[in-house]
Amino acid sequence: MIRVIEFLRAARGWRRAGLALSAGMIAALSMPPLDLWPLLFIAIPVVLFMLEGKEREERLPSFFLGWCFGFGYFIVALHWIGFAFLVDAEAYLWMMPFAVGGLAAGMAVYWGLATFCVALSRREGLPVALVFAVSLAAFEYLRGVLFTGFPWAAPGLASDGMGAVAQTASLWGMPALTLLIVLWAATWPFMWKGPRPHRAAALLIIATLPLCWAWGSYRLSQGAVASVDGVRIRIVQPNISQDSKWRDENARAIFYQLLEMSARAAPDGASPTHIIWPETAVTFLIDESEAAKVELAELLGGTKTLVTGALRRDINRSGDGEDDKVFNSILTFDGSGNVVARYDKWRLVPGGEFLPFEWALEPLGFRKVVTVPGSFAAGPGPVSLAVPGAPEAGFGVCYEAIFPDQFIDPQKRPGWLINVTNDGWFGNSTGPYQHLAQARLRGIEQGLPMVRAANTGISAVIDPYGRTLSSLPLNGEGIMDAGLPQSLPPTLFADYGELIFFTALLLLLALSFIL
Repeated sequence: MIRVIEFLRAARGWRRAGLALSAGMIAALSMPPLDLWPLLFIAIPVVLFMLEGKEREERLPSFFLGWCFGFGYFIVALHWIGFAFLVDAEAYLWMMPFAVGGLAAGMAVYWGLATFCVALSRREGLPVALVFAVSLAAFEYLRGVLFTGFPWAAPGLASDGMGAVAQTASLWGMPALTLLIVLWAATWPFMWKGPRPHRAAALLIIATLPLCWAWGSYRLSQGAVASVDGVRIRIVQPNISQDSKWRDENARAIFYQLLEMSARAAPDGASPTHIIWPETAVTFLIDESEAAKVELAELLGGTKTLVTGALRRDINRSGDGEDDKVFNSILTFDGSGNVVARYDKWRLVPGGEFLPFEWALEPLGFRKVVTVPGSFAAGPGPVSLAVPGAPEAGFGVCYEAIFPDQFIDPQKRPGWLINVTNDGWFGNSTGPYQHLAQARLRGIEQGLPMVRAANTGISAVIDPYGRTLSSLPLNGEGIMDAGLPQSLPPTLFADYGELIFFTALLLLLALSFIL
């Protein structure tokens, strides 16, 4: 190990940059669906050893070192975004390198700032690992909240492959999972390196990994979760390809396909009480179509409830020339085909549902991937809404499920979570698997079951421990009938949010200057 450390310390210039870039690319393989989380325990020490020593002024600047590490990580972890530009390649393919490369470069800035903070601290040995973990976790938190936020591929998502460790999300949420995983990956070499107090502290830190696993295993040993009486869910996954979904001539056929799949007899003869369709299940304004409402009423038969992703608009009647507001919404229809509740997506996708810096980018030819007049309008925020015949639900459209903060109505805790999405933009890539893993973590954090309807998959019913009870595969058409798991009492994270995370940041930072 000593020779490896010396080699990393001695690296200069572009060799050093290449090592950091490669380490980041390797670290990204810890994300679902590969879940090769031990690779983080190799990649992170590589960067730390390059940060060590008093000769930093002779080496690649610390910020650029972290930026290279982050760029390698995000270019691999977020490569699936490029698939969206292949749907209409003639119009959008030229934008792919700017979108994927630009996003990775922007996200890497946060990692560059983290390594810059390590250099500023002028610490050596184990304190370097502590400052790095604190800095990276803090900047990862900021990545999830600044400039609309984009916390996709946070290192804490590696917990998806770490079994029972993921259960600790119920205590402190995704940000603290990122802190823990980076801390474990950064600390383990110092169990054999440095003065005795550093080795002892490193051993104690690493010991928390099996302790977290043991606690999570105990939590999972509580057994199966009972189902809510009188509720039977049917998820419809139509598997409509993106290149045909938005063609006007296909709108009616897609609607009829959804109706037919929803009306199929269940294999066990039990009729569903609640039918869930995915994001923008139909491409016309279903709540404005009287003919569609009549057909929905026939399907629902006065007793069933439909929850569906849908486009919705508020018509501008002011006469000021402004466009109507268009929302990416979830509509709830009662048994008579009437809209009884609606939720409007409020976290919009940059470049998809609105174009950042539109005034500057549109003249250069950049456009949103999803085309509506103007940009989508944003809703007011998370809200719990009544669902006839079932507990009140918390809603999320598409990538809203990646945000651990402000996912739940703070004034009214729901009894379950509904996430509708259309991952058909991303083909057979890693994106849909990572999206599902993040939805599972939201359920664990809150102690709530998650019901997920995806156009092309992966649709799933997930219990409040994050266990997938049933699912439909990616790029498959089908229906899935299941009971609705009951919720658990509010978790520690549900009650206190990121308080434990911020407390841990301060304690570890203090420890780094004590040692």
